[in-house]
Amino acid sequence: MIKVLIVDDSPLIRGLLTEILNQAPDIKVVGAAADPYQAREMIKSLNPDVLTLDIEMPKMDGISFLRNLMRLRPMPVVMISTLTQQGSPATIEALEIGAVDFIAKPTSDVTGQLKGYTQSVHEKVRIAAKARIRSYKVLTSQSSPTKIKNIEFKSGSVLAIGASTGGTEAIKEVLIRLPSNAPPVVVTQHIPPIFSASFALRMDRCCVVKVKEAQTGDELLSGHVFIAPGDKHLIVVKKGTKLFCELADSEPVNRHKPAVDVLFDSLLPLGRAVYAALLTGMGSDGAKGMLRLRQAGAYTVAQDEKTSVVWGMPRAAIELQAACDVAPLQEVTNTLLTACKK
Repeated sequence: MIKVLIVDDSPLIRGLLTEILNQAPDIKVVGAAADPYQAREMIKSLNPDVLTLDIEMPKMDGISFLRNLMRLRPMPVVMISTLTQQGSPATIEALEIGAVDFIAKPTSDVTGQLKGYTQSVHEKVRIAAKARIRSYKVLTSQSSPTKIKNIEFKSGSVLAIGASTGGTEAIKEVLIRLPSNAPPVVVTQHIPPIFSASFALRMDRCCVVKVKEAQTGDELLSGHVFIAPGDKHLIVVKKGTKLFCELADSEPVNRHKPAVDVLFDSLLPLGRAVYAALLTGMGSDGAKGMLRLRQAGAYTVAQDEKTSVVWGMPRAAIELQAACDVAPLQEVTNTLLTACKK
């Protein structure tokens, strides 16, 4: 039985989430706190397995509480977020601090599709309960990762990254280690449309490479990273000798849009010029695409179990023998760049 503590200042939201979560036979809401100070005492007395945490609360906001919690008593947290442009930077920050995932705050719109919403909430709480949780550390100049310098890369090389649950922080760990002359990078992360732009902006601020949300017509250039928007598939197309991003508004693949398999399959014509990584995430999206890439001559690496928040997608790739190598998160960048250096 997964014990859940709800932290939200709205009695209505606390009641709705309690009702939704208690519908699952393997989940039980053991308490509901109106603010972080109540929550702190209830965590001590109830010892929950998972916390759902509202971002905006009086007395202490959810981000400040999460930062303290992940430093002092790391545990699985699912953020309750308003899926709005205003709320997206705080949600991305929460994932960076260590929240496993986020769910939309229940609204009249959400409850109109209650069955799907209920299933999603149950699934995310179950994933969180099994997730590997890391303590929150503030990155200082002393602890910032060393970047690989003065390396020349094979002409025409493309790096491709796929991720899902736990992926926003994992992708950051890969991108911050890239040198300014790194080959172009294309990224598919399972993320809602409203959040992908905030994620790209946040990555751009902390990396030496240029990071942006991909648009149709963007040319793949060295030192640039292109992140799939939350509601479009990202594919790479070749026109003459140049490579470009293209966005496809087609059906979800493996229940996802964007899907990692779609990105990886678009790179098949490039064969040996592709260097692909599959990072933390639930399910198996990207595993079959990675196998096809490897068969086409690409170099592939999967994140190891120990450093994955959820070891689903990388594990599926390893089981299919789609990965040339398996690496801990902090070694993924080095592994990719070593493979594509001249």
